[in-house]
Amino acid sequence: MTKQAILDGNATLGIELGSTRIKAVLIGEDHAPIASGSYEWENQLINGVWTYAMEDVLHGLKSCYAALSDDVQRLYGIPVTRLSAIGISAMMHGYLPFDKDGKQLAAFRTWRNTMTERAAVKLSDLFGFNIPQRWTIAHLYQAILNKETHVQDITFLTTLSGYVHFLLTGERVLGVDDASGMFPIDSGTNDYNKKMMAQFDALVSGAFGGSLGDILPKVLSAGEPAGTLTEQGARLLDPSGRLAAGIPLCPPEGDAGTGMVATNTVAARTGNLSAGTSIFAMVVMEKALSHMYPEIDVITTPAGAPVAMVHCNNFTSDIDAWMRLLNETLKTFGCSVDKDAFYKTLYEKALLGEPDAGGLVSYNYYAGEAITGFEEGRPLFARMPGSDMSLANFMRSLIFSAIGTLRLGMDILTEKEHLQMESLLGHGGFFKTEGVGQNLMAAALGVPVAVMESAGEGGAWGIALLAAYMARKEAGEPLTAYLSEKVFGENKGKLAFPEKKDVQGFAAFMKRYEAGLAAERAAVHSLV
Repeated sequence: MTKQAILDGNATLGIELGSTRIKAVLIGEDHAPIASGSYEWENQLINGVWTYAMEDVLHGLKSCYAALSDDVQRLYGIPVTRLSAIGISAMMHGYLPFDKDGKQLAAFRTWRNTMTERAAVKLSDLFGFNIPQRWTIAHLYQAILNKETHVQDITFLTTLSGYVHFLLTGERVLGVDDASGMFPIDSGTNDYNKKMMAQFDALVSGAFGGSLGDILPKVLSAGEPAGTLTEQGARLLDPSGRLAAGIPLCPPEGDAGTGMVATNTVAARTGNLSAGTSIFAMVVMEKALSHMYPEIDVITTPAGAPVAMVHCNNFTSDIDAWMRLLNETLKTFGCSVDKDAFYKTLYEKALLGEPDAGGLVSYNYYAGEAITGFEEGRPLFARMPGSDMSLANFMRSLIFSAIGTLRLGMDILTEKEHLQMESLLGHGGFFKTEGVGQNLMAAALGVPVAVMESAGEGGAWGIALLAAYMARKEAGEPLTAYLSEKVFGENKGKLAFPEKKDVQGFAAFMKRYEAGLAAERAAVHSLV
């Protein structure tokens, strides 16, 4: 049945360009993954800017798709020639400006950069709406404040998913979730907020040709057609020539939106956690927040509903660095361990640590963190002389430190806005080791955390589902109904409840964590 679906062109492809991996997932008519491929990459800090070269984007796309094609050939003995639909997703936010000839005018400034504080503060005050530093509009305004000469030549400004989609289709469009990380969205119209756009145009009059609306991508909602794969786009993905042009594409989306879809949390009062290189928690709201909070983003679902988002720039990068060091130690003694088994074993070790991690504390700040007021980061590990420096406590402290900043942001939603969450659905690489990230996250946030079997597939599966929704939905069928009835059914995921001793242990850890932020601040100031 799966083989025939591929031969008939009824399989659907999703590709997501994540922070450390570009992943492709092929799903069948039952929405389950049937093949996958990936390509690992990493951002670079060049001239003070966290970036990826566009040459790496193109190479990664081709390599990722080739790996998926090889997987299909290995599993089913056939090539991929036709597809029902394709979806492209990527890291949200950032800054990718182009001139009228399609020339890139500045290095890609990713979500990880915290260089736009002056712009973000001024725009937040102007709009009465929180504009985080990583948002595209903050980067644009900061470039204007910096008097960067390229600004006057901008005719197209987009995100990474929007750029890749443009390469494949020639269409300058963006899904509403990804667009909500460029500029505030009016959920009543599912388009950019016109009042705020007029305010911005008045603020920067003459900075570039035309108005802001002239250079931003057109906003599309889930289910709307977003163009078709051109011959040039087909060859970009598949230089072998086997993949046919003409395949429809859904609106390109951000990793926040695909995370909501992958966890079936697009309805009001549902929420999810996306945990990988960065981490963010999102809760779909029934009404607007009562106040503007610098720590809370307001974005949308792929269908345009408002979402409160707590975003932290740093999550697993520091854990991964320590894991590489520990693995190097093994190799020094001539030992070799499978990477997945290595991570699984050490993550599970964290469950054996003392509830408060034995007095150990660390900071995973590779980059700055807006929630705690850091423009830069310095990974830092500390302990008291009497702390129990065991492997179990060490691993637990690394995981707790990765969650610490998120907890500070979530406290605003629960304590000040009184948002109720029955549970949160987790997805991303952090949740692949069964029971570890899930249980420790539940203890840290004080709310049950569910994980589905598809948690490791993440956003690539989520954007494949959005592509399938566009191709297969019935007239008038909302995204919430399509996901609940045709994709997830009764699958609510395995639920982990916070245990009292772990909740108390994390609270004790957080007291040290908050007190030690002064040491992290001193490290940023002193270590240059």
